[in-house]
Amino acid sequence: MKLRTPQGAPLGEVFSFLSGLYFRGKLAYSHRFAQPPTGVDGQLIITTNRGLVSPQTYVTIEDLRRMGTTAIDADDRRYRGPLMRSLKRLRGQAGDCEMVLLGSVATGKYVDILKEVLGSRILFPGDFVGRGDMSRGGLMLRCVDEGSELTYLPIDGAVRRGTRPPKLPRRKPIRSTDIDLRMA
Repeated sequence: MKLRTPQGAPLGEVFSFLSGLYFRGKLAYSHRFAQPPTGVDGQLIITTNRGLVSPQTYVTIEDLRRMGTTAIDADDRRYRGPLMRSLKRLRGQAGDCEMVLLGSVATGKYVDILKEVLGSRILFPGDFVGRGDMSRGGLMLRCVDEGSELTYLPIDGAVRRGTRPPKLPRRKPIRSTDIDLRMA
């Protein structure tokens, strides 16, 4: 419903609704573990036609429709151009900071462009190899629950495809007594 209002809805909220577990895992994990330099957003979403965008960026239903007309294809200038500009700007802002891709590393649709601009500074969680979207989302949520960060590997030269790891154990449900609410 928010998408249909003039203001729209935050992109992170929209993508979490559309992809469920996978995107919720990405947002929760990056919120918990990102350590960006001062003045740099620690969470950025790769979009089809806007480059890198903060999850707090508001989008409308029309914005989403326009995003839906552009393929995530490294050879499509409508995807590649905005992403290249965003990455170059980020590279300038972040200095020599390492950056972690929480998306798919099995194909070149993200990796090829990221490597071209960020080089050896782009890393990925090694535990992602062989996992599908939902498994990666579940893994990230478990890491947030446990407060344990994944181990990152440089994308350059890494094995990015592998055999499927065993299924993750069931996630421990959060009970209401596990949450401490405080009044400000």
